Amino acid sequence: MFAKTLTKAVFHLTLAVSALAATHASADSTLDRIKGRGALTVGVILSGAPFGYIDPKSQEQKGYNLDIAKALADDLGVKLETVTVTPPNRVQFLQQGKVDILIANMQYTEERAKVLDYVPTPYDRAGGAAVVRKDSGLKDWTDLKGKPVCVSQGSNYTQPLIETYGATVKALPSQPESLLALQGGNCVAAVHVGGTVALLLADRPEEWKDYAIPFPTELIPSDSVIWLRKGEKDTQAALDNSVKKLHASGKLIEFAKANRLLNTKYLEEEQKALSAAK
Repeated sequence: MFAKTLTKAVFHLTLAVSALAATHASADSTLDRIKGRGALTVGVILSGAPFGYIDPKSQEQKGYNLDIAKALADDLGVKLETVTVTPPNRVQFLQQGKVDILIANMQYTEERAKVLDYVPTPYDRAGGAAVVRKDSGLKDWTDLKGKPVCVSQGSNYTQPLIETYGATVKALPSQPESLLALQGGNCVAAVHVGGTVALLLADRPEEWKDYAIPFPTELIPSDSVIWLRKGEKDTQAALDNSVKKLHASGKLIEFAKANRLLNTKYLEEEQKALSAAK
């Protein structure tokens, strides 16, 4: 009896040690793999300036998120590889190992943090803006009650639009498709990251002359963070150190201004705080 009990205890102890070892190996594997192959693979969304887009002249990928990705790769001493992702597939690509990290317009939410880990220091803070027709009569978020509103699939704006403002949300595969649905009359508003849609309206005045962003506030301003798989603590720590350096040096403000990110207040506050802490 004693022998059986001892054997069982040893068996469970072995399982526990194996699980701990596997967790540790998993935590180290991504950073080791990045350095071993000499490349950081980043999932990016190319839905439009200022965050990510294809330059029509050079056909190169450009944007604020791309500049951050390149700076992170440089700090790790490796080259940058990018993989284009979309809101419906970005988490799947990360979990399947097709990318090492995501810099893909994903703000922090508790729900996302249950399935993924993230770099603690945000690289931006962004809220949602509603694009509506100028003749719609809509002036505030409360005016969306009972009305159809378009968003991208997986958007963190879906829940507050439904639960706080009573909107009927239509989730489209991407931001461009959501905006096309707005122009087609399938919804009264399209809600996306404020920096993106504000620049879109400014850059395409003829196409968007009948539309505006009239609401005085942004919807749930949230931290924009880099996402990675659960348990990758070494990668998380290395990238957090890199992001803090980018804040402290003012590089993130430079990237933002170069890409015409209109609101840099958060970045300026972080630059002051982190440069003072050095």
